Amino acid sequence: MTCDHLVCANCNGRVSDGRCPVCRANRARIQEQQSPFAALSPTMLLALLAGLLAVALIARQALA
Repeated sequence: MTCDHLVCANCNGRVSDGRCPVCRANRARIQEQQSPFAALSPTMLLALLAGLLAVALIARQALA
């Protein structure tokens, strides 16, 4: 989840702008909760998965 489209109930501004203390606190809380994979695009995740699958297949062939 990103704070780009969230609207603050306190100031009616975007949370990503950080206009009030409530916005800034919620933006910081959301950024702390993000996983390391949140910044990756779906295409990059698929490429990473394909790469891991290729490594697993190569390792299986080497051990056989």
